[in-house]
Amino acid sequence: MTRPTAARPADGPAPAPGPAAPVVEPRPHPDPTPAARRRALLAEPPFGEVFTDHMVTARWTPDDGWGRAVLEPFAPLRMSPAAVGLHYGQSVFEGFKAYRRGPDRAVVFRPADHGRRLAASARRMAVPALPTDLFTAATEALVRADLDWIPEGDDRSLYLRPVVFADEPHLALRPARSYLFLLLAFPTGNFFTGGQRAVTVAVSEEYVRAAPGGTGAAKCGGNYAGSYLAQEEAARRGADQVVWLDAVERRYVEELGGMNLFFVHGEGDRAELVTPPLTGTILPGVTRDTLITLARDRGMRVSEAPVSLADWREGCARGRITEVFACGTAARVTSVGKVLTGDGAWTVGEGVPGPVAGRLSALLAAVHRGEEPDPHHWCHVVDRSAPGGRAGRERG
Repeated sequence: MTRPTAARPADGPAPAPGPAAPVVEPRPHPDPTPAARRRALLAEPPFGEVFTDHMVTARWTPDDGWGRAVLEPFAPLRMSPAAVGLHYGQSVFEGFKAYRRGPDRAVVFRPADHGRRLAASARRMAVPALPTDLFTAATEALVRADLDWIPEGDDRSLYLRPVVFADEPHLALRPARSYLFLLLAFPTGNFFTGGQRAVTVAVSEEYVRAAPGGTGAAKCGGNYAGSYLAQEEAARRGADQVVWLDAVERRYVEELGGMNLFFVHGEGDRAELVTPPLTGTILPGVTRDTLITLARDRGMRVSEAPVSLADWREGCARGRITEVFACGTAARVTSVGKVLTGDGAWTVGEGVPGPVAGRLSALLAAVHRGEEPDPHHWCHVVDRSAPGGRAGRERG
């Protein structure tokens, strides 16, 4: 008698299980900040001065690659005075935000995209790229542990700062062989003082931020330290931010200090957004990409094209350019009201926040709050009340 054979499932054999998601080892703070003290700190949080109770760390070595991440109390680091990152600036970082959605729930905005950009910056600086799943797991662990530090309010959030730097103690001119990943967080409100207003910007005509073939598209520490002198000079002229021009011709507008720029041509339904193209000297902003997508989803015309300083000035004088705004994780959407140059100044539009910037800013905030659909799955939910502290993409 022939033994019957088992029927093969219609969809074939079960797939082999994939690699397990990274696990962050919890070492919670034994003496976290008392609730009353935390509430006082959250009342008017300054930017980048008050930090939460925890941080996440992970280490890379040639033998083990990236090891297990650890959630631990926020505390000073111990490292060698000869650490490569201190001397040669071999470090990269990111900045992104979490927003409160209730007592036990928060959303992190586009964490995987920030993780991928951190990896791209790392490759440019000869730093081992942190896997995106490890980046996301570290984010979930820190937000879950310090969710009570997320302030409430439309203009309030928890700013997350990951950084990877070389900590091997050697001073030879080569990439390091040991790296440390840190993820820390701080509560924040408005980036610019004075609330929602149009800022004044000053064009840097002496210094440049980045040159072709350089590190302009990487989020590395040296790019920011190299901009401080120009920023100080802009502040002495009464400006809030510095405008960078291209390094070759010194005539094309690239970005602000830490923010991408958009120019609005026309008004109403005929308004068109123009933003400088990503040529390798401009940081590929996640907020920039978000606004381009939101605008196109709603039928707005958006183009990526060079804008010269002369075009900007003439466009404002003739009324072709009706608004200019900057965008970034820290400042979200910020209108530009006045431009200072060495041979004069001009006003953008009426010198106040414009309607296009206002609509896009409100739309972005509504996505953060869950009041608008999220078809692109940008909002990553962290739910402390769910079993195991559930985390994952929000449904569109």
